[in-house]
Amino acid sequence: MLILHDAMHTAGCEGLKALAWQGRTRSTYPDPPEDSATLHGLFLLPMYLSLEVSVGKATTIYAINGSAILLPCTFSSCYGFENLYFRWSYNNSETSRILIDGIVKNDKSDPKVRVKDDDRITLEGSTKEKMNNISILLSDLEFSDTGRYTCFVRNPKEKDLNNSATIFLQVVDKLEEVDNTVTLIILAVVGGVIGLLVCILLLKKLITFILKKTREKKKECLVSSSGNDNTENGLPGSKAEEKPPTKV
Repeated sequence: MLILHDAMHTAGCEGLKALAWQGRTRSTYPDPPEDSATLHGLFLLPMYLSLEVSVGKATTIYAINGSAILLPCTFSSCYGFENLYFRWSYNNSETSRILIDGIVKNDKSDPKVRVKDDDRITLEGSTKEKMNNISILLSDLEFSDTGRYTCFVRNPKEKDLNNSATIFLQVVDKLEEVDNTVTLIILAVVGGVIGLLVCILLLKKLITFILKKTREKKKECLVSSSGNDNTENGLPGSKAEEKPPTKV
């Protein structure tokens, strides 16, 4: 079943439909006994191909009192949808109520709101062009708006199969600023150390270059001085003045 679950997220709708068809074919023409869990998973593929609902990766979002916040919700189905029902509900430890609900006729029409409990709520999503977005905007936030918001979807095309996702909203007086002082200090120290190392390397190269040039100059001076001494002493290989040949 774990392998089946991974395949569901990687193979895509067409690949999973093919697997489901393979499962039906194998049930018609059975092979010798195999892993029962795998076969059972193939029979359950149509269920896995069904409705998925998402409110994003964040499980908790924060908003300032008096501001507005977008509560995201998207859905998907490999089988498509017709007259899809959706609703947003709110609940906390004390109360629970439906905020908004509506119908989406098909993927070529936008959601149609039937009931809206709060005038501060606006349906912001669109289901055209496969966006499948039924997000809502909640304005003029109050501290009492803190709680769990659930996006529920039911698809009649999949025999009224339904799914939901929940996000927690925390209304605060102000958003806490992240203190980056320590991070900035660490970056400054690391940058200073790197800069110091670069300066040391450059200085080392400069000193090495100066010493090399100094040694070369000393060597040239020694060679030149040795040549002058040989010339003065008339040694072999020197450039002593040659005497003219004696006439007979």
